[in-house]
Formats: sequence, structure tokens, C-alpha cells
Amino acid sequence: MSQQKMSKGEMAEAFFKQGCNCSQAVACAFAEELDMDRADIEKLTMGFGGGIGRMREVCGTVSGMAFVISALYAKEGKASVYAKIQKVAEAFEAENGSIVCRELLGLDKNGNRCPVPEPRTEQYYKKRPCNQLVHMAADILDDFLKAN
Repeated sequence: MSQQKMSKGEMAEAFFKQGCNCSQAVACAFAEELDMDRADIEKLTMGFGGGIGRMREVCGTVSGMAFVISALYAKEGKASVYAKIQKVAEAFEAENGSIVCRELLGLDKNGNRCPVPEPRTEQYYKKRPCNQLVHMAADILDDFLKAN
């Protein structure tokens, strides 16, 4: 399936399965809209993965959405950008019950803050909902952008 025919969610999930972190995967799905090279997007969003530096705070998918909205709407000013980010974050939270990485993953307050990412194995994908979350976040953002 070519990327032009894939949904943004499918693209984000594919990027995630290719090794991008959650934030990178969502943002890279919008490379064309951002008129940015995917490698640059990956560099700029790397630190937001795993709930910002794998500290398990705000889900990287939400940070990826924030990155895209910031890049597309910065000229409108902070209040407008913040309102747009809040809207997509609220939609994500409505679907998942939280925007906090450790809560989405069912981790305790310490949230497994080890900075070393887990290897992407079949077992990883069975125990982590991240591929579904990147898919959902990219689709939420795509719907938002089409409506705005």
C-alpha cells in the first residue's frame, strides 16, 4: 500500500513499527503537510518519546500532535496554538482515558524511567498499546486538520 493511499494513522503506525518513537511516528505522518524532511522531523521530535525522554509523562503521541499543530499554526499566536492542542488532546483523552504515558501503559508512579528503550519484539507489541495509540493520534490530528 503506498503512503498516498494510507491513512495518517496507518502511516504513523508503520513509522512506529519501523523504529520511530511515538512522537516521531505521529509527526512524521504529517511530513508532507509540514513541508519538512522526515529525517528533520525525527530529530526534532526524538526527545518527546516515551512521555518526554521516557519519563512517562505526557504521551509522545500528544507531543507529536502538538509539534505538528505548532509548526502549522504558529503564525496565529500562542493562544490559538494552545487551544488547538487542547482540542486534539481532549479528543485523545476521551478515547483513552488519559494523555499521560504511564497511565496509558498501566505503569506505577515511577513509570519505569529507564532511558533505554525496550527492543521492538513481538512481545513488546503484545504488551504495549503504543502502535494503536500512534494510529489513533494521527487519525485524530488528521480529522482536526481537515476540519480546520
